[in-house]
Amino acid sequence: MARSSPLDKHTLVKQLRTTFGEVVAVTGDGTNDAPALHEADIGLAMGIAGTEVAKESADVIILDDNFSTIVTVAKWGRSVYINIQKFVQFQLTVNVVALLVNFTSACITGSAPLTAVQLLWVNMIMDTLGALALATEPPNDDLMKRPPVGRKGDFISNVMWRNILGQSVYQFVVIWFLQTVGRWFFLWGPNPDVVLNTLIFNTFVFCQVFNEINSREMEEVDVLKGMMENQVFVAVISCTVVFQIIIVEYLGTFANTTPLSFVQWLFCLGVGYMGMPIAAKLKEINVE
Repeated sequence: MARSSPLDKHTLVKQLRTTFGEVVAVTGDGTNDAPALHEADIGLAMGIAGTEVAKESADVIILDDNFSTIVTVAKWGRSVYINIQKFVQFQLTVNVVALLVNFTSACITGSAPLTAVQLLWVNMIMDTLGALALATEPPNDDLMKRPPVGRKGDFISNVMWRNILGQSVYQFVVIWFLQTVGRWFFLWGPNPDVVLNTLIFNTFVFCQVFNEINSREMEEVDVLKGMMENQVFVAVISCTVVFQIIIVEYLGTFANTTPLSFVQWLFCLGVGYMGMPIAAKLKEINVE
């Protein structure tokens, strides 16, 4: 269609978009390409050889007139889309578990195990730090092997629902176990209720730390691949762990926590880490 009339190009693009429901990208540099560039979902004009009319009608201007740049654009576009999906998957998991734990506990016992300050810290992990960690994942060549999403593709896919529900059930069961029978296994000394709530809070946070690592890959089992190359992700995870230690061990009055023993810390880490093999098993379930 390169040497066709402007009307034929426009008709082709319009039919592909309306009749067949396709997402259409068009490249062009001349004035005769302007109608098709304007009609397309994504119009790409040449920055050097392209006319002003073509540039004004396009959405993206390729400054170096190199078609390989389109591959880079597509790769980064897919990377941003998938990174947002990873963040939403992580955020929904935290929200579902926190809501279920506090709601069921308040209905049955009359008190919530997670205080307002603790939920504020969890919210910081979920929103600010989680966005920084998961949204900064760089693109890789494997992204170009995936099929395009399409105009009617679901943003929250079946794969995401599988991961969200699987992790939510695991975390809820563990925290509910701690609420019901935890005091007979791990508590001794004064203020057992404060110790129990601290244990629940600490376990919940470390579940989110390891779930954040799991969220780096929604389908691949090897979630550690390339993690050390993303310095922002490593820094966010490290800061989360350090601040969690400070909150539990030194901010007892402010955060309504109490220092935990070495065995209790190991238990919290172990419960959080168990989310990784569970996530690996979940990814073996075909939900397509």
